[in-house]
Amino acid sequence: MARIFGTDGVRGLANRDITAELALGLAVAAAQVLGSDARAAGRKPKAVVGRDPRASGEFLAAAVIAGLASAGVDVHDAGVLPTPAIAFLTADMDAHFGVMLSASHNAMPDNGIKFFAAGGHKLPDAVEDAIEARLGVDWVRPVGAEIGRVHRNRAGQARYVAHLLAALPNRLDGLSVVIDAAHGAASAVSPEVFRLAGADVIEIGSAPDGLNINDGYGSTHLEHLQAAVVERGADLGIAHDGDADRCLAVDHTGAIIDGDQIMAILALAMQEQGTLRGNTLVATVMSNLGLLHAMERAGIDVVKTGVGDRYVLEKMRERDFSLGGEQSGHVILLDHGTTGDGVLTGLLLAARVAATGTPIAALAAVMTRLPQVLVNVKGVDTSRVGTDEAVQGAVAAEEAELAGSGRVLLRKSGTEPLVRVMVEAATADQAQAVAGRLAALVKTRLAV
Repeated sequence: MARIFGTDGVRGLANRDITAELALGLAVAAAQVLGSDARAAGRKPKAVVGRDPRASGEFLAAAVIAGLASAGVDVHDAGVLPTPAIAFLTADMDAHFGVMLSASHNAMPDNGIKFFAAGGHKLPDAVEDAIEARLGVDWVRPVGAEIGRVHRNRAGQARYVAHLLAALPNRLDGLSVVIDAAHGAASAVSPEVFRLAGADVIEIGSAPDGLNINDGYGSTHLEHLQAAVVERGADLGIAHDGDADRCLAVDHTGAIIDGDQIMAILALAMQEQGTLRGNTLVATVMSNLGLLHAMERAGIDVVKTGVGDRYVLEKMRERDFSLGGEQSGHVILLDHGTTGDGVLTGLLLAARVAATGTPIAALAAVMTRLPQVLVNVKGVDTSRVGTDEAVQGAVAAEEAELAGSGRVLLRKSGTEPLVRVMVEAATADQAQAVAGRLAALVKTRLAV
């Protein structure tokens, strides 16, 4: 049986893959695994639950809350808030664990369930496996005063906003910023905190109706943000995804500033401020070679991990580094949070612009992105991508041809049933040609 947890919780089509029954079962299992320490100490476990605004989150959150309470967990329902807000509140409220209902950047029909351990940290694989192993197992149901109670916690947003403002090194007075909240979980929080920080804020994608999350707006659809920044003459634009754990930006011309460039800007700022612990940035294997070259010129080490912000976080915690992230815009600032936080990232990026008086385009110019092509190959056996001799031989041959001026990466997606073919090269045409050849071979060799 395939493992139900992916690289970021359990995710799939709501009411087909992610059902109320599964949500309730996972909640009960999580209560038993993540609440065991509290029970051993003679206390009732406490959990924080939040969701993004997609319609299916309404019944899935209800199922999770019901499962937790029935398993003897006191639940604080925080309502619609970003994923990093739930991680923060889990720690801030000294909860034993947290639960977030979101499918992040996926389209509205999908949803997902992710758990945070005490302190707001993502779960290691072994703990997820323990939760999965408890699914459907008989358990003793508490009764009477031992059942959990449900509290409607509406102070969470204010606590999270105060936390974000406390992390700011300087105000944003004089900056004009367009915020695209993807009609998602940050639709209220992000514009509010930027305004409180002093910025002149223009909002787009901030009117969620349960059905429009990520629909043409947000970090995976930057066209509206680019147009709005140029039309309004703003200094920069900030885009979040549906649960606001990521941030991308655009400069005053509408040019995209991706996660690698954002990390480069923040790494140099933190190096200057003496807060870049170990003088090291943690990035994934998907980060552009241009980032590695820029960090090398600045004397900053780069440690690479597998794809997924949870792996970045694991490495950061293991070696006490303070900055890491992904090209997709997941940026972790461990001095201020335990997971990727798109609102915090956007604030610190804007703060650097304000503090230096330098346009974001000039700050981002510290690195030159090599042309990168990413092709998603569907309808293939993803388990064989790392073992098929013909595919691996073709990868080796293409990398030899690039001769150090580019690279090739093939991997199976952790969130979707497909293989990702990523190629970087000196020119876009060369990258496209290599990616096309490899994608065609993967499609033929690994067809199902």
